[in-house]
Amino acid sequence: MKFNRMIGLAVAVLFLVSSVGFAETKKIETMGKYTFARVRGNVPTENVMKMLVDRYASDIKLGFEMAGYPDLYQPFMDQVAAAAFTDMSIDPNAAPEDKTFQWMMFRSKGKVKVVKDLEWAGRMPLEVYAFKVNKDFKNYWFVIPKPCGNIALFKVEDAIPPAICDLKVTPEVANVNEPFTLDMAGSQYADAMKVTILDAAGAEVASQGLTAASPNWQWAYDKPGDYMIKAWASNARGEVTGPGCEAKIHVNFPPVCVLNISCTECKDYVGKPIVFDASGSNDPDGSIAKASFEVTDEEGQVIDSFMKNEAPFLWEKIFEKAGNYVVTVTVFDNMGASDGGVEPCRIPFVVTQKRLFPIVEFGSLLARGTYTGFIFARAGILYKITPDFLDFILTAGGAVPTRGEPWTSFFMANALLSVHAGPAFFGGGLGYSGKEQTTRKGGLDLVGQVGVDLFEKPVIGGLFTELRIPALTSDRSFDEHHKLLLGFRLLF
Repeated sequence: MKFNRMIGLAVAVLFLVSSVGFAETKKIETMGKYTFARVRGNVPTENVMKMLVDRYASDIKLGFEMAGYPDLYQPFMDQVAAAAFTDMSIDPNAAPEDKTFQWMMFRSKGKVKVVKDLEWAGRMPLEVYAFKVNKDFKNYWFVIPKPCGNIALFKVEDAIPPAICDLKVTPEVANVNEPFTLDMAGSQYADAMKVTILDAAGAEVASQGLTAASPNWQWAYDKPGDYMIKAWASNARGEVTGPGCEAKIHVNFPPVCVLNISCTECKDYVGKPIVFDASGSNDPDGSIAKASFEVTDEEGQVIDSFMKNEAPFLWEKIFEKAGNYVVTVTVFDNMGASDGGVEPCRIPFVVTQKRLFPIVEFGSLLARGTYTGFIFARAGILYKITPDFLDFILTAGGAVPTRGEPWTSFFMANALLSVHAGPAFFGGGLGYSGKEQTTRKGGLDLVGQVGVDLFEKPVIGGLFTELRIPALTSDRSFDEHHKLLLGFRLLF
């Protein structure tokens, strides 16, 4: 009996050892006689692996070298402890590729042996533990027959690597309704991608599916604020690995326009500066870069505009004509976004022209006789009947001679109409002159004036000449009573 057992053992060993040298597939009908590591009972997979790693590392390395897979040894040892083990049955009636081992590591007479191309041909299915080792994008499927501790390479398949997510979004900041472009073309081994966009509160506002053939997406937002983009990539098997990738974007808040005006009922403001002030404008997430001012008349026609590219955002404008106007301001932030054109950045205002002016006149006077010189001064009022065209002037004053007797100081008064032609003016009317000599008489004069305005700020100043001739009366001749004046006038 003992002799027969030895004969059987020898035959089995010779069968396994000799099978290494032949290319054809060898069939095996029993398992467990020549174990690499003896495992008793259904020992938990974790304990089996710990035994293999801790106790038989050098033998396992030798077996991989004998099988022609020395480079697979280290990945095997690194991954086997954490590998997911599954129960599997190898059916002897299955197709050859589903019941053939590429090689099996076993032990005979204490030595490590390897047999290749070994087909399971037992009468019953072979129960095994199955697990995979990944190397160079290939999955190496190993099996360990139960309760045999042999290690067998069952099959090798191309591994689909886990997808690596890559997300790029440009720009990071954009204005309302300006497009963002999302690009996931840099994702590796990705067959499909999914993108979800969340607002600042974490609510989903949009989602999009992408593919390797179409990895881009362009969209825009009509609401400003911060947004989070989260993306995931899956490989051809639909496996999603890792935490995915994410990016933050910001939709720019438009600036807030604030406009103030120095007056809205601008009484007597023709020729005076009116200040439009947009310095109170602000931007919630940036700064004000420039302000555009525009003034329209009551017909809606633009009469003037102004762009201010730096703070303070003010415009000082002088109106030459009275009227009803509207000022509109548009402010722009550092992203180029604008806001404006609505209240309070559109303000109507009225400019009225001053009609009544105090007037002072002074200068030199020549009185006929010997054309004796006088110094004169008058004061009164100027009323603009038709602004910039027709004025009424009423003045009164006196003249002081530069010589003594018979010349004497006298009183003068004028009531004139004056017509403007640009800065030039000319007019005429009636006046009164007292007696410039003690022997003469005073009386009515016909007065004519020609002059020009020289400046307008801070008061209106002009130069004029005046001719005064007596009204045709018998007791005041032209030769004796006409006068020539050269003077300055100031309107306040």
